[in-house]
Amino acid sequence: MKSIIVCSCFFFLALSSPGQQLAMTNIYGRHITSLNGKWKSIIDPFDAGSGDWRAYYKDRKATTKNDFYEYSFDDGATLNVPGDFNSQRPELTYFESSVWYKKTFTYKKKPGKRLFIHFGAVNYRATIYINGNKLGEHEGGFTAFQFELSDWVKEGTNSIIVKVNSARLKNGIPGLGFDWFNYGGITRDVNLVETNETYIEDYSIQLLKNNPGTVSGYVKLNGSKGAQKIIISIPSGNVSTSFVTNENGEGVFQFPSGGLDRWSSEHPITYPVRIYCETDSIKESIGFRTIEVKGTDILLNGKKMFLRGVNIHEELPQRKSRAYSEADARQLLGWAKELGCNFVRLVHYPHNEHMIRLAEKMGILVWEELPLYQGIEFADTSLPLKMERMMQEMIRRDRNRCNIIIWSLSNETWPSKERNESLAGLIHKTRLTDSTRLIASAFANVRASNDSIYIEDKLNALLDVIAINEYYGWYAHWPKAPGQLTWVSTFNKPLIMTEFGGEALYNNPDGKNNRASSWSEIYQEQLYKDQFKMLTSIPFLRGTCPWILADFRSPVRNQPKYQQGWNRKGLISDKGDKKKAWFVVKRYYNKVRLSND
Repeated sequence: MKSIIVCSCFFFLALSSPGQQLAMTNIYGRHITSLNGKWKSIIDPFDAGSGDWRAYYKDRKATTKNDFYEYSFDDGATLNVPGDFNSQRPELTYFESSVWYKKTFTYKKKPGKRLFIHFGAVNYRATIYINGNKLGEHEGGFTAFQFELSDWVKEGTNSIIVKVNSARLKNGIPGLGFDWFNYGGITRDVNLVETNETYIEDYSIQLLKNNPGTVSGYVKLNGSKGAQKIIISIPSGNVSTSFVTNENGEGVFQFPSGGLDRWSSEHPITYPVRIYCETDSIKESIGFRTIEVKGTDILLNGKKMFLRGVNIHEELPQRKSRAYSEADARQLLGWAKELGCNFVRLVHYPHNEHMIRLAEKMGILVWEELPLYQGIEFADTSLPLKMERMMQEMIRRDRNRCNIIIWSLSNETWPSKERNESLAGLIHKTRLTDSTRLIASAFANVRASNDSIYIEDKLNALLDVIAINEYYGWYAHWPKAPGQLTWVSTFNKPLIMTEFGGEALYNNPDGKNNRASSWSEIYQEQLYKDQFKMLTSIPFLRGTCPWILADFRSPVRNQPKYQQGWNRKGLISDKGDKKKAWFVVKRYYNKVRLSND
């Protein structure tokens, strides 16, 4: 079912399977009970447990003399949640099928209260059961979702069973082939959420685009009492407003921003914000800033800026596992900050909420991306709805995080009629959903001719910034000496070089020569020096993102001596050691920072 309500500049969209909703905003500001910890598990390599005969989800026990069942949660191994299952048991390292998880909890029903179960992410397909009853399904490994338990929960002990299937799909997002590790499982926090019968489901509060003197946004209620008075208050900013939602629980507002200071990398200030209605209230911390493009410039709060960035995968290299906690985020973002970054590109999927919120506190701007990666089957008729749903889930969770300045819709897709139409439609719907941020996609299809490199992908005309992945000196030979190359664009838009670099094995004893095939730090170091010679000559360049912060696991990287299942393009090794190229980037970013202060 699809319902659309357009109100002012905001676009309300619901794309639901039975029982499922877009997850409520600000999960950590709610009344939650964590279900993190040890979950019982069954490994199901043939995906056999869903049928009526085995029916693992019923969790049946033998009660008579002749009863027996060929499965049991009680006698098996446990798995940590959150966490990927691949890194927890050696036999699951490359496992890509079904794993069943079970957790019990006790609950006392309360009049006028509703209960939900919220998953930060499950990779890739999840089927949720409570007390043997199916709640619903969710597809997509990197976005939050929830189900309501109110009509299914019982007094006392309850059982949640989750079937997780991590198999790659031809019509999945991403598809069959991608260059990172397919960490399966319940990879992010799981929480029970208790709300009142009508609660504040979603909201957006930010400076009005093109008018920073006005705070603008909307509130959406969920429940039987849709029409209510809403009060939004920012006490320390001495500003507030009130308005009334319609019968559907939806309302928009505007009020003067007063003396609210602007959030920036140098001054990452956020304000306590309180939202009240007659049946609920919620607290939030929100920063206020503007982001826009004028010609070939990117302006934060009206000031030109250069994005000193780096790409980051959601992986802890030393632990060989998915990153999921605030401590994990602190390590990865701490490395980026030490490198001199004011910007990170979180690839190639939405990262966990701890990563986004901590980056906001640290003054780090964020590029957040959908996993529409390379070999996506754009001609598949099931994809548009999946793409749209995933975009909605990404924006719903993070739209109040002021450090996110770019929604990226794809990476390295190749021009075709189906791709162009699909992404053009997604760009339009993204603008309707959130008009306050820049929209981008990273492309790799540039054309080199003589001493010039041409940016020609026609979709750039619909986007706010140009984003290019190029690997001159690694996958492609230099057409000319780096300092002699001219980049040509007819789009009159800022360019972010979203990927560049090459591989090196840290402290490689064989890597003493300046050859790509040596996986040498010396070669990688010189490659970065050459890249910066080229990049500094591009007049419309407004940001750089080396590929990548740290080495990461990838089963398609099979050079047996140097790669061993790792992409070695990291500035930091899989053990946390800084390679020679790290210091080249750090010096460049220090120079750029000083020249822009």
